[in-house]
Amino acid sequence: MSAGAGRLDVIATPIGNIGDLSSRARDALAAADLVLAEDTRRTATLLSACGISRPLLSVHDHNEAQRCEELLARLRGGAVLALVSDAGTPLLSDPGFVLVRAVAAAGIEVRAIAGPSAITAALAVAGLPTDRFVFEGFLPAAAGVRRSALQRLALEPRTVVLFEAPHRIAAALAELAGAFGPQREAVVARELTKLHESVYRGTLEALAQRASSDADMARGEITLVIAGNPGAEEGDAALLARVLPLLLKDLPPARAAALGAQISGVPRRIAYDQAMQLGAAREP
Repeated sequence: MSAGAGRLDVIATPIGNIGDLSSRARDALAAADLVLAEDTRRTATLLSACGISRPLLSVHDHNEAQRCEELLARLRGGAVLALVSDAGTPLLSDPGFVLVRAVAAAGIEVRAIAGPSAITAALAVAGLPTDRFVFEGFLPAAAGVRRSALQRLALEPRTVVLFEAPHRIAAALAELAGAFGPQREAVVARELTKLHESVYRGTLEALAQRASSDADMARGEITLVIAGNPGAEEGDAALLARVLPLLLKDLPPARAAALGAQISGVPRRIAYDQAMQLGAAREP
């Protein structure tokens, strides 16, 4: 570590319930020379509720790279900076990666002050396997890229964790049911740790049907947890997801599936199911 340099504290803040802010996090925020916030207004409200008054500086996706040199200069001068996001743990689908990487590369201490995260909170209540999981954040918005992501994730053997906008939850669940299969187990965790926290469990098909008629499912912050594909434990599912669309351009589904299974090591029945889903998605 650089002698005489300051420190960057990466601090998790509540995802809803202010009582989840740890005493260690409060102490670190109160002691910081400067608090780096995704949205200074939201962080100012949090600090005020805790009786803390500290200088704030915005650091978000659009200015993080430009802020780095200024912040590195402060750290080299001995300042202690606190990095927070609007809610939960910074860098997990939130800004901070560019800064933390730059600070670490400069040999300056980066300290984690652990705490709330919607990802781990949703996994804790979902009742789905948690020994292995993959976090994908928000699915791509562009239709073609989104479809490719869904095709890839449908073969993922690990539990899948996603974020989704509330106004899109019904459509997203319908898309997921089409790509993953209607009977895949899933959980919609809404407003975790907040007053109206709700956890909906069922198959993707059942959850999609409920979301289409239950207005409450389209309110608040949403985390999706989806069971992995048990048939994809063998072979390279990601490789199959890449090669199968290419094979289907020139071959019928059965032949494309056979070659895809041979290339990737994924069982042929899984490759065939995926080939049929891809073929159905391309039909007008």
